[in-house]
Amino acid sequence: MQTILTTLLLVMFLTAPLSAQELTGTLQQIQKSGKIKIGYRQSLPPMSSLNKDGKPEGFSIDLCGMIAAAVGDRVGSKIEVEYVPVTATERFQALSDNRIDILCGATTKTLSRGEIVDFTQITFVTGAAFMTLKDTNIMNNFNGKKIGVVKDTTTHEALKDLFDDPDINAEIVLVDTTENGLASLEKGDIDAFSADQVVLIGLALKSGQPANYSILPNTISYEPFALAVRRNDADFRLVADRVISRLYRTGEIRRLYNKWFGLFSSQMPPAFEAVIKINAIPE
Repeated sequence: MQTILTTLLLVMFLTAPLSAQELTGTLQQIQKSGKIKIGYRQSLPPMSSLNKDGKPEGFSIDLCGMIAAAVGDRVGSKIEVEYVPVTATERFQALSDNRIDILCGATTKTLSRGEIVDFTQITFVTGAAFMTLKDTNIMNNFNGKKIGVVKDTTTHEALKDLFDDPDINAEIVLVDTTENGLASLEKGDIDAFSADQVVLIGLALKSGQPANYSILPNTISYEPFALAVRRNDADFRLVADRVISRLYRTGEIRRLYNKWFGLFSSQMPPAFEAVIKINAIPE
């Protein structure tokens, strides 16, 4: 009798579905709190910014909304979504401190950043570029010019490498946000503002007067965007990666692209087309 009972208990254990108690890490925290905290930056259109009603919107925001729904399915309950604004300087620490569960914006995936956070699959590809006022004639000649850039970003690092050339005499002016950079450009405090090209285009469009700006066509870096999560939390990252891969496999990513980028680019960049093919990982 004891043997039969033991066998039945073993069979029940092996065939039972995963329970909430078996969740770990971020998934367990979300299950207990009933809330997922999405970190985002407020002035990175079309990736993440505030709409006219003061609510977060953008390509990355939509991605994270889909991931939040998948997380709710994974933990087996309806969860609340809380949007938490973060700055470029504090964004990774916010993950470590559990102030946010996932970072949704325009974050470049790098190996050095992989020492402090983990990244999902690549979600977009762009490069750092320069924006000037329409009548400014720079044309990649930066000698004697002041170039603004948001501090603690990969674009800042790319500028330092570019201007390390002794033949280029340019001054880097650090700002806290892209909004501050745009304001400095309009006031004439800087001659150009540098950021990811897709963000510069988004800023120009959102200003309502895109004809007032020129964006230089050349890029100075390779910027693969991804969503950042806490390190060593494979189960939570897998939920996000499944959503991204499904979008790539089904082609739904094209609808999302057209929604946020169609105003200025009806054709996907070849590099992003390659990312979609590579990361359309089967279930």
